[in-house]
Amino acid sequence: MSKVALLQKEINQIKNLRKTGHTISEIKIITKKSNGTVFKYIKNVTVLSRYQDVWKAKRGGSKAKSLSEWKEAQIKASNIIKQIGFMEKMLILSCLYWGEGNKTELNLINSDPSMVRVVINCLKDLGIKDSELKISLRLFENINKKKAISFWANTLLLPKNTIQKIDVIKGNKVGKLKYGMCRLRVKKGGKHFKLIISMIDLIRQKI
Repeated sequence: MSKVALLQKEINQIKNLRKTGHTISEIKIITKKSNGTVFKYIKNVTVLSRYQDVWKAKRGGSKAKSLSEWKEAQIKASNIIKQIGFMEKMLILSCLYWGEGNKTELNLINSDPSMVRVVINCLKDLGIKDSELKISLRLFENINKKKAISFWANTLLLPKNTIQKIDVIKGNKVGKLKYGMCRLRVKKGGKHFKLIISMIDLIRQKI
């Protein structure tokens, strides 16, 4: 579906509202436009000096509200997740593998070190030892290999020799892939793979 172009008077309204110290949320409500549309037309608009104090006060209020909501969410989360035992870890392992893992063998690749560490922690609860883990990295050309190996080994709490292979990809990449992607496999992991897939099947059936 093609996007409907805004009339010039609508664009002017958005800009004028911003100049007079209105927040994105307020402009969105008044104009009935999306956040993206509002932001597109206000990003280079300066709030007039006589409205600066009001605008700053609103921004401070929004920040305080956000912080309060985060604190409330953290308290609720701690009340919901009081402890993580074996069953909870198996559910976590199953759901993470369901979303990120290979569906033909025990093989998972991801750039999120915390997620990979959680998967490894859960696998260890199945009795899998460090020596059974096979880690390989996929790095872009501009990534320092030694730094990447140290980062992943330290983050995953594994000895460096667990990282057995490095594949270099042409090109440069920053941001989320600062240390590349990590592939996790398990030696002779067939029975563990079958268990994980069976747990996924049970979750699918029960929910």
